[in-house]
Amino acid sequence: MGEKLVVIGQGYVGLPLAMRAVEAGFDVVGIDLDEWRVKRLNAAESYVEDIGDDVLAAAHDSGRYRAAVDYAEAEGFDVCVITVPTPLSEGAPDLRHIASAGQAIAPHLRRGATVILESTTYPGTTEEYLRPILEEGSGLRAPEDFFLGYSPERIDPGNPRWRLENTPKVVSGLDAASLARTADFYGAVVEQVVPVSSLQVAELCKLLENTFRHVNIALVNELSIFAQQLGIDVWEAIDAASTKPFGYMRFTPGPGVGGHCLPIDPSYLSWKVKRSLGHSFRFVELANDVNDHMPEHVVHRLTLALNQRFKPVKGSRLLLLGLAYKKNTGDCRESPAIEVARELSKLGAEVRAADPYVDLGLLPAGIEIAEASYHELARADAVVVLTDHDCFDYDLVQRAAGFVFDTRNRCRGFNVELL
Repeated sequence: MGEKLVVIGQGYVGLPLAMRAVEAGFDVVGIDLDEWRVKRLNAAESYVEDIGDDVLAAAHDSGRYRAAVDYAEAEGFDVCVITVPTPLSEGAPDLRHIASAGQAIAPHLRRGATVILESTTYPGTTEEYLRPILEEGSGLRAPEDFFLGYSPERIDPGNPRWRLENTPKVVSGLDAASLARTADFYGAVVEQVVPVSSLQVAELCKLLENTFRHVNIALVNELSIFAQQLGIDVWEAIDAASTKPFGYMRFTPGPGVGGHCLPIDPSYLSWKVKRSLGHSFRFVELANDVNDHMPEHVVHRLTLALNQRFKPVKGSRLLLLGLAYKKNTGDCRESPAIEVARELSKLGAEVRAADPYVDLGLLPAGIEIAEASYHELARADAVVVLTDHDCFDYDLVQRAAGFVFDTRNRCRGFNVELL
C-alpha cells in the first residue's frame, strides 16, 4: 500500500492532481461535495477535458482511486491537498470553501500528516487563516504535530505541452520540515519542484503570475480600442512586435478575461495591499477596469457594425462562436463570451451560440445552441468569434457568413471586421 492522499476538490485542479498521484503510486481519495461529480467519477466518466475517461478507468482499475462526498473516507490520510475555489464576494476574498474544507478535514488530521493548500489566495492565508482552523478542529499544533504547506496551482486547461507533471511546481512550508514534506510529495508527482523560503512568498508568487497576465492583457485590450479608432491594424502591429527575440512577450486582445484566475486573483492582491498597507494597487485596479468593460466594448462595436449595414441589434439573428473563456476547453467560469451573449439577448437580438465543449446547462436564458454549419453561418446577420476553438472551420466561416465580427483574429476578408 502506498501513502494515502486526500484531494479536496475534484475540478480542473484537483482531478488532474489525483490522477497523477495514482500513477505515482499513492492511494487517493478525491473528495467533492457535488454528488453528481462523484457519481460520474466513480463511473469513470470525466467532466474535465484534460482527463480522459480512459485515465479515470485506469485509476479505478488500479484500486488506488475513489471519489467520495463523505469526509470519513479521509481517515488515516498521510497527505491532504486542498484545491477548492476562492471567489470574490463584493470585491473581497471569499474563503468560505477553504474554511469548510479545513473544518471538515481537521478531525481526521493525525500526527505526522501533511496538509497543503493549493487554492489561490492572498499572502498570509495558509498560516493566519487555515492553520488555526486545522489546529482548533484537530487539537494538534503545527509544525510540532503536523506539517503545513502551500503550493500554487499552475494548471492550464487545454494546454497539450505543459501539463501537471512537466510544469515546475513552487513549494513552501510553515517551517523547514513542512517544506521538506511538501517538496517530497510533489517531487513524486512532478518533474521539478521549486522551493521558496516561506508560505507568503509562494502565495504572492501565484498572484504575481496572474497579475502579470491580467495587466498585459488589459494593455493590449486598451491598445486595440485606440488602434481601431486611429485606423491602425493592431493585430499586424502585434505580429510585428512578436518578431523581437528579447524584451517582449506576446499578448493579444479579446472580449475580456475569464476563468477562475484572471478576473479574480489580481483583486486578492489589491485587497491585501489596501487592507495591510492602506494603498491602492493602481495597476490592478486599472487592469480590472479595462478588462471588465471589454464585453461592453464588443457589444458596442457589433452594434455600430450592424448599424452600418442598416440592421439594428434588436431582431438580428446572431451566431456566436465559442462561449468558454479559453479555446479548446469547456470552462466558462467568468467567461466574457457569456456576458456578451447575455447583453446581446437583453438588447433583443436572436442569439444562437456554437460551442461543442461547453455544458449546455450553463448557457444563459434565451440563448439557443446551434452548430457552426454552412446553413447557420449563412442565415446569421452577424457571426461573432468570441472563443477561437480550433475545431471551428474558419475558412467555412468566411465563405458562408455575410458578416463576421472577429474578436480573436482567426478570420480575414472583405466581410470580416476585427476587434
